Amino acid sequence: MFAASCSDIVTDRTEVTGAGPDEMLKLRAGPGLDYNVVLGLPDGTSLSRRACVTEVGQLWCQVSLTAAPQIIGYVSADYLSES
Repeated sequence: MFAASCSDIVTDRTEVTGAGPDEMLKLRAGPGLDYNVVLGLPDGTSLSRRACVTEVGQLWCQVSLTAAPQIIGYVSADYLSES
């Protein structure tokens, strides 16, 4: 596995977008599909974005829930709104 830093963002507000009306974005324990799912996040979920990494060609961002900052994990950056 290869991980490289891709952002100097410390914390940035964003929200889940594009997961679909009947789907949830998987919040994972680490940056990649091999990590356990922590929680499912519906579209519109408010997040605080931290650092992002590239893992096997996919950009993953570490996030925490705005409403519950102690819940931290990684999501695909493809499903985060532009802030």
